[in-house]
Amino acid sequence: MAGRGDKGNKGSGDGKRLASKGKKHYNKPQDKFRKRKGDPLPSFSEDVRLNKFIANAGICSRREADVLIATGIVEVNGKIITEMGFKVKPGDEVKYDGSIIQSEKKQYVLLNKPRNFITTMSDPQGRKTAFQLVANACKERIYPVGRLDRNTTGILLFTNDGDLAKRLTHPRYEVAKLYHVEAERPIRQEHIEALMAGVQLDDGEYVKADKVEFIPDSKNREVGLEIHSGKNRVIRRMFEALGYEVVKLDRVKFAGLTKKDVPRGTWRHLSEKEVSFLKMV
Repeated sequence: MAGRGDKGNKGSGDGKRLASKGKKHYNKPQDKFRKRKGDPLPSFSEDVRLNKFIANAGICSRREADVLIATGIVEVNGKIITEMGFKVKPGDEVKYDGSIIQSEKKQYVLLNKPRNFITTMSDPQGRKTAFQLVANACKERIYPVGRLDRNTTGILLFTNDGDLAKRLTHPRYEVAKLYHVEAERPIRQEHIEALMAGVQLDDGEYVKADKVEFIPDSKNREVGLEIHSGKNRVIRRMFEALGYEVVKLDRVKFAGLTKKDVPRGTWRHLSEKEVSFLKMV
């Protein structure tokens, strides 16, 4: 990514009208984006509710696990537990009907999602889903960390590590995402600046990009855009607010993870080093 784009179009009458029209979208008080000092970050413990622990082991659903707990046939560290909401700590020994329950192995799978795949478990319309692409990745049930819409490509992380998923999607942790964006026509320099200053979406909220740069040799139609927001379809909505249509959108980086060695439509397991890095985010 490089370059500042062609400023020569600024003098045109069309450009003035666009710039004037755009002001209502991105002229805003800067303190809308400031954090309040002293606001605590949410904490996510490694402790897990007993019913969830049982369900994750594949024994039954959480609701059915509550029944098992209530009947007194579940033990934690040799003690019968009937308390709803009891939490299991790492290293605790959990028994069901006298047998030790093995906790589910944590899995971390990185998919490079193609177009025309939706991010849902199943689809009543019979459309292709991203889950079908990772169905053979592991025996455990894994779920996406966030979503990519049907026509958006790029990296999508799947895991059964609920605490990590919460960390990576919680807005206060500001996990960075990098997108390759292609518009249907050249993007004006003042609109690049507007994306970084803040754009008003159709719901009235302002969202800004952390960094936007033109892709070399793209005739100013393509940019690399880094953002922390996890709002639904946020990139497309930001460009729509400025009068552009996004024709291609590819997520090339998420929380430090990239598409390297993951061809489109394929997946790989994360390394222990990568998982450790994510847990420090």
